[in-house]
Amino acid sequence: MAANANRRSAIKNLLAGTAAIGASGMLSSFKAKEKEAMAQKLKGNINHAVCRWCYNDISVDALCAAAKEIGIKGIDLVGPADWPTLKKHGLYSSMCNGAEINLTDGFGDKQFHAQLQKNYTDMIPLVAKAGYKNLICFSGSRRGKTDEEGWNNCVEGLKPLVKLAEKHNVVLVMELLNSKINHKDYQADRTSWGAELAKRLGSENFKLLYDIYHMQIDEGDVIHNIREYHQYIAHYHTGGVPGRNEIDETQELFYPAIMRAIIEVGHKGFVAQEFIPKQKDKLASLRKAVQICDV
Repeated sequence: MAANANRRSAIKNLLAGTAAIGASGMLSSFKAKEKEAMAQKLKGNINHAVCRWCYNDISVDALCAAAKEIGIKGIDLVGPADWPTLKKHGLYSSMCNGAEINLTDGFGDKQFHAQLQKNYTDMIPLVAKAGYKNLICFSGSRRGKTDEEGWNNCVEGLKPLVKLAEKHNVVLVMELLNSKINHKDYQADRTSWGAELAKRLGSENFKLLYDIYHMQIDEGDVIHNIREYHQYIAHYHTGGVPGRNEIDETQELFYPAIMRAIIEVGHKGFVAQEFIPKQKDKLASLRKAVQICDV
């Protein structure tokens, strides 16, 4: 009798354990479906991305996993070493980097042309082979040069690379940065300057990265300039003004209106979050930013 009781007890415990395991599995499955549903709630009018460097205290793998849950499709500013991780998570390298020297030594100064042309000649085929399209570049510092000298130097340095980019279906994308606060003396600090360079190069394989944060600081009139110059813009970055922090009600720009303007001009590329989170839960800030921009 005692043996039978122990046996019944063991079977009861086994069944309870099995039920618990099953419930745990169902809970895990429910959470996965819940996260997937959250991502699917995004409207799909904006291709959301996020800049890697703003989350340097999180591994690329962890950032990719979080991005996937939020509904983000691309990771900005990663090079070949991180592309396998992005592919593992089904994410796109929306703005590749790794060919530039730095932000100050760019195409606007002839002394850097030889090194830059070597770097980009090597990188452009790698971007194409990986199945990506955008590769970032910079004008660099002005160093006393006039606008005309800067345009001429950039055309000279970029022209052979643009031809190579055309061959590989890659777009060289020059970022517009502010020269007032963050990048003193940077030459491509106005949308009109970048648009003039794009006109002179005359190729669909050279475009601009319109950083909303930077351009609000140096010229303002964000929505007007997006409408005026959108044909030269391949990519957008966000950031709260002032401070480059969260893009919520703590800063001066109203991002839903800016996103609507980006949609209205027919932008089919990415909008990447490039703010530096101040909140303790950085990924919650990222999720909120995507929701703000998802118009």
